[in-house]
Amino acid sequence: MSSGIYSFFTTLSPRNLSLVFTRMRGLTNYHLSCCVNSLLQTLSATCEITDLLERWDVAGVRGDGRNVPLHLKRALAAMRADVPQPAPHCDFLHCLDQNCFRLNVQHDADEVFFSILNFIQQQMDDKALAQEIQNLYKISVETYLQCLECNSVQTRTSYMLSLPLYVKEDHNSLEGCMNSFFEHQELRGINCCFCVQCETKKPSKQGIKLLSLPRILCMNLKRFRNRCGFTRKLDCMVTFPETFDFSKTLKEVFSADFAQNECKYTLYAVVVHSGYAMCGHYTAYVRHRENKRWYYADDSHVEQVFDSHEHPQTSWEKVQTAYGGRNTAYMLMYRRDSEEEGRQPELFG
Repeated sequence: MSSGIYSFFTTLSPRNLSLVFTRMRGLTNYHLSCCVNSLLQTLSATCEITDLLERWDVAGVRGDGRNVPLHLKRALAAMRADVPQPAPHCDFLHCLDQNCFRLNVQHDADEVFFSILNFIQQQMDDKALAQEIQNLYKISVETYLQCLECNSVQTRTSYMLSLPLYVKEDHNSLEGCMNSFFEHQELRGINCCFCVQCETKKPSKQGIKLLSLPRILCMNLKRFRNRCGFTRKLDCMVTFPETFDFSKTLKEVFSADFAQNECKYTLYAVVVHSGYAMCGHYTAYVRHRENKRWYYADDSHVEQVFDSHEHPQTSWEKVQTAYGGRNTAYMLMYRRDSEEEGRQPELFG
């Protein structure tokens, strides 16, 4: 290394030095696209999806403007290019527009996320690969209905692609929201259900148990309320951890058939909503897939986040500002830790 180059690197601050070696590309806000921009940043940080899309051979795929997974693959590839300009993603936005997610209209991030996953299932010609992508998010559950008189139980298996967690108009914790989601409900009076054993309607209780957890666990904090045709947003506090372990905090929600050993998860992306229900803005905190540090993406503006002393090792403090208030976490993306799937990186981001 020449003395001039050595001098250049040694005089850089930690903030600038990280940007020399690793760069995240922003996305221009094109026709109210902040919702899609934030989701693209979380998908770009989901290396499992980008790797699967890279395996997809698109040589025989029609290059029309309606194929969402094709344009998603191209947009995510462009976002990985190490250049300073915002990544081109207009083709992906126009593709969504042709699939009924119109430009110049504000959309709900949770709804767009589910639709992208559904478009992948419907429009990819490699169905096995499309299924692998869906399996990344698939939460297998067992719903049960138990008669409170004869104790007979009826069960049914199904799956979800995220956990919809109801937020109370008060201080909440992620663990508390999940406990409320899995808590059983008693059905009495006009809500009594038919019991096959008793052959008549009886008081019962119903609930959900976990059969298996996915590699990527998505949670949607249900902050929006609709009353008398008016939608409002709850800015109340919802605390969430950087890591959590189902087997320690929520073991009682497991079905008897639950057989996974690894239940520990680490947060890697947060979709943030600011403003009001009908007039808001989306941004995202994402942990970079290579240097594992947290970045804040606000459309074309992307920056590494630091604490008040500019230490990247403690930038988790900045992510915690999304607990509630002006900028509130709306979707949380956690990745399961597993020795088989790769050792979890140290939490210095």
